[in-house]
Amino acid sequence: MAMRVTFWGVRGSLPSPAPPQTLITRTRDLLHAFFAAGHRGADDIDRFLGALPPQQIGGYGGNTLCLEVRTERQQVIIDAGSGLRLLGYELLKGPCGQGQGQVHLLFTHFHWDHLIGLPFFAPIFIPGNQIHLYAVEPDLPEVLRTLFRKPNFPVPLERLGADLVYHRLPPRQPTQLGDLTVTPYRLDHPDPCWGYRFEHQGKVFSHCADTECTRMSRETLGPDLPLYQGVDLMVFDAQYSIMEVVEKVDWGHAAALIGLDLAISEGIKAVRFIHHEPASSDETIAQAEARTREYYERQKKTAREKNLPFHDVDWCFAREGTSVEI
Repeated sequence: MAMRVTFWGVRGSLPSPAPPQTLITRTRDLLHAFFAAGHRGADDIDRFLGALPPQQIGGYGGNTLCLEVRTERQQVIIDAGSGLRLLGYELLKGPCGQGQGQVHLLFTHFHWDHLIGLPFFAPIFIPGNQIHLYAVEPDLPEVLRTLFRKPNFPVPLERLGADLVYHRLPPRQPTQLGDLTVTPYRLDHPDPCWGYRFEHQGKVFSHCADTECTRMSRETLGPDLPLYQGVDLMVFDAQYSIMEVVEKVDWGHAAALIGLDLAISEGIKAVRFIHHEPASSDETIAQAEARTREYYERQKKTAREKNLPFHDVDWCFAREGTSVEI
């Protein structure tokens, strides 16, 4: 089995569900478009919806960051954003539902949007389950004691049903989890934040959010350069436009253009952009994706006109509930 990456949450900063009025307006617009296209019957519905861009149907999603990396023998979760709640319900269908499950959860850092799903992660309350928690920074146990403490949450850490097992990851050193090799590398973020390089059967997935990516050259990246080399799939922070990056220096987030430049220069095969701005509507994110597409096509055209080599990248803005297999 190949390595599969599934997006359970792709928003940054805080959960951002679509308000009811947005859904009503979207439904009305879809019905008008359905009849305007000449459709009349139920048989046309799936064909009509399949031809629409994502922002006109389900959108990009409103849950904060949570990704799942799965191989034939191993499952690893990255971050405990609000998307973790939905993943927890899915895990209850397997050994976790019988109190016989093992969960491996890696933390990039401890901002609230990357923790908020953990108190609502159902497997953590079931006796017999083992929840393995990994982080580079040493204060993970204290962070969780604060999270599961009144008035933050009514159930204290000591009363959770599952066994919690803490693991301190050595920076820039590989750790073996089943058939996955995981290596943490430092990202550019005002509080310590770590990206992860996953290796499996010659394939590489790099998780690179939250990062401002102020280090772009091989020289400045230094010991963290391997996070971006020989990569089949990179997940990259794209919360801001390029102008917002300039305005919000040291906020710890990047723009899709930065990730594309990095992917082109380092020969990264595919990129999925995440950590979407919570204040942005699906339409606003789609516009950002369109502007990024224009930039990418300009770069490609310029390279061809000047007879320069150009590395093609398979990229898009990630949507909640989608998967990529490498």
